[in-house]
Amino acid sequence: MSYILFGVFAILIILNVPVAVSLGLATLAAIAATKTVPLMVVAQKMFTATDSFPLMAIPFFMIAGSLMEKGGISRRLIRFANSLIGSLHGGLALVTVMASMFFAAISGSSPATVAAIGSIMIPAMVRQGYSHDFATATQASSGYIGVIIPPSIPMVTYGVVTGASIGTLFMAGFIPGLVIGAALMLVAYLISRKRGYVGEKRASFKEVLIAFKDAALALLMPVIILGGIYGGIFTPTEAANVAVVYGFIVGFFIYKELKLKDIPEVLRTSAISTAMVMLIIATATAFGLLLTREMIPTKIANFFISVTESKIMLLVLINLMLLVVGTFLETNAAIIILAPIFYPVITQMGIDPIHFGIVMVINLAIGMITPPLGVNLFVACGITKLSIERVIKANWLYLFISLAALALLTYIPAISLWLPNLLQ
Repeated sequence: MSYILFGVFAILIILNVPVAVSLGLATLAAIAATKTVPLMVVAQKMFTATDSFPLMAIPFFMIAGSLMEKGGISRRLIRFANSLIGSLHGGLALVTVMASMFFAAISGSSPATVAAIGSIMIPAMVRQGYSHDFATATQASSGYIGVIIPPSIPMVTYGVVTGASIGTLFMAGFIPGLVIGAALMLVAYLISRKRGYVGEKRASFKEVLIAFKDAALALLMPVIILGGIYGGIFTPTEAANVAVVYGFIVGFFIYKELKLKDIPEVLRTSAISTAMVMLIIATATAFGLLLTREMIPTKIANFFISVTESKIMLLVLINLMLLVVGTFLETNAAIIILAPIFYPVITQMGIDPIHFGIVMVINLAIGMITPPLGVNLFVACGITKLSIERVIKANWLYLFISLAALALLTYIPAISLWLPNLLQ
């Protein structure tokens, strides 16, 4: 069964069949060949996988992000970021990264961050004289922070699969997101300084205050979400509902840029994105059922433990495997399949499950800027109409600094755990 399962899945991925369909067809092929599991059990498993209260947070966070985008939030966040750092070398590139960090605290999705910020910032950078390649690569790379700074849809998935506290995962992702953002800004600054990309006129203190006041309601949203979750006021799922109501009130009644005619489009795009994620979760769960039946997680866990008893070497091996998997497997699918495999290994080796969850999400997020999957690259290329090959060449320094940040965050767990431990 194992050979059929992985063989069919690999062939379908090579043929560029969508991940969700590949997982489902591989599962059906393995069952048809061996007849060891009734099809009814698979259908039940797929249904129960998505019939989950915590997973309801996914569509609502997507709707909240869309409402905030339509309501003029991204433009206000960009204006505020520009007032702070727009005067530095490569000011617009730095603003792109910072604005992506702000928007990440609203959307929970990397592609949404790339689309919302990139549609404004990439044309602005090009008009300012930045190369198309650099502008596209900067937005694609900074967009993956969208799943690291909370709220984060992959963190919700990890919490559901492993039983880890989603609220604690959200808190643990905040500082790593800032660290990665600072690393990307350093690369953008050095490249811009070398190429002579100058900044804009320095904003006065009054202009900074005006920009902050204009963006304050947007910046308040993550405070409400995280404060409510960690203060015990509401669960992460309820927080997603609060975010939708808040986003609608701010965009429609306060900023008055969100129109009633925009609501059907918001719901349509959110429904499509949610359906894609839920289908991946359902088929990945069925795939995982066969893995468990074949005791593959146990065998892999025993293999890792037999290879090394060093926590450092174990994390090296896991990171390498996750980086490879992240290049061709969608983030949520990878978490559903691999988290149950690694969870018993890391707990036996004394690695904190919350810290590991952050490391796992970062590994797979880096896969969003590496081919062949590289979803952020494709979204950014869709804005500029550049070939994926050109953007990959322009992206290598961002990829290198991302790997360096990953190593730092992997081996200094205090960076991830400091904020949760402080607030406990």
